[in-house]
Amino acid sequence: LADRGVEFVFGFYVDVHGVPKSKCVPLASLPAMAAGSELYTVGALEGMGELGPHEDECQGLPDLDRMIVLPWDERFAVVPAELHLHGRPYEQDSRNALLRQVAAARELGLVANVGIEPELYVIRQTPQGWAPLVPSDRDNGPTRGYDLEATMLAEPFLGPMVEYMNRLGWGVYSFDHEGGDGQYEFNFRYADALTMADRMVVFRLMAKHVARQLGCIATFMPKPFQDDFGSASHLNISLADADSGANLFAHPDGSARYSQLAHQFTAGVLAHADAISAVVSPTVNSYKRFTSKGFMDEISWAPVHRAYGENNRTLMCRLPVNRHCLEVRTADSAMNYYLGMAMVLGAGLDGIRRELDPGEPINQDTYQLSPEELEKLGDLALPHSLTQALDAFETDTTAIEVFGPDFHHTYLTYKRQEAHEYNAVVTDWETHKYLRMI
Repeated sequence: LADRGVEFVFGFYVDVHGVPKSKCVPLASLPAMAAGSELYTVGALEGMGELGPHEDECQGLPDLDRMIVLPWDERFAVVPAELHLHGRPYEQDSRNALLRQVAAARELGLVANVGIEPELYVIRQTPQGWAPLVPSDRDNGPTRGYDLEATMLAEPFLGPMVEYMNRLGWGVYSFDHEGGDGQYEFNFRYADALTMADRMVVFRLMAKHVARQLGCIATFMPKPFQDDFGSASHLNISLADADSGANLFAHPDGSARYSQLAHQFTAGVLAHADAISAVVSPTVNSYKRFTSKGFMDEISWAPVHRAYGENNRTLMCRLPVNRHCLEVRTADSAMNYYLGMAMVLGAGLDGIRRELDPGEPINQDTYQLSPEELEKLGDLALPHSLTQALDAFETDTTAIEVFGPDFHHTYLTYKRQEAHEYNAVVTDWETHKYLRMI
């Protein structure tokens, strides 16, 4: 590390939002940090339990094999740390929640692999309000999605991002301008769940840094503008044989079909869909994304029903025909990746253990179906609000198992307060609508 010019190391963990927290350690103190010298009063942080000022501190134990030297400033290295309390993994640490589910999969001889399709907006503040990184985005209308010129004009942001990601060995294979003004997406190689969750912490840091260099911010708010596209972060998960590495979602006949294991996993995710929503769509703003159109001039391409299909993007779950994985489309850009992956993996494993059946796929455009046609398909309603999702999360046995009783209570209490606060706010829309009308 010294030969590479590293001077400081962060042994990070994340709060309930997935935001990294850490003390900064000079490189000379790395041996002490590796032995657990850094202690944290996590009760002072967002949604990590109620350890008070009279109680012991958590010890951060870094996973040194997963250290990353930041490619945009090689004076700094970051390494994910596991929090321990009194010699045991701290239950209310997000990474520990994922570690427990990774271990549960391993007991079944399985390894979870995950690919993420992160979307984000890069915007700058102006006297007229927020504007996209490239001002001409506002002139392109609906043609900006996949637009070649719009992508090239965003090179000052996209170029460094791709360079840094590839220097870290993440294997970027495509990137593009998405449908929103100033909205972009990156596609890169999948990895095991824990590695991908660690990488997404660094990805957010990276995007914020590159945007800041341009006088902008990178925002992972799921629906920052009511008349533009939301930012998803589709979670593509599959299970591999722990010994051979073979993708067990692929059908044994070698075709594009899916295995029985994949369908059982999908059924588990659908069985716990509402509780999953409270974790992969974790903010009150997240639920503004789940509309077929809303205030937009075109369809949203967002999932609106709890069901699965093959190439059906109107549903929560998709089993693509061009790769063998389950795509969870309700996952958005605000997700705490450790908790989101843990919850999806736990639900899918429950489906495997109980040998659940997801039924027949829905391969119709459900945006176009009438209420009567939808009713014939069964109860497909996803939660319409964070409060509804939390109601399901509160009693969901898999959610309690994935989080652990204490963390489950903390998460539920914290998020209910967030929803209560939102419901108590008088918005500009309400003032404009009712102040003079009534």
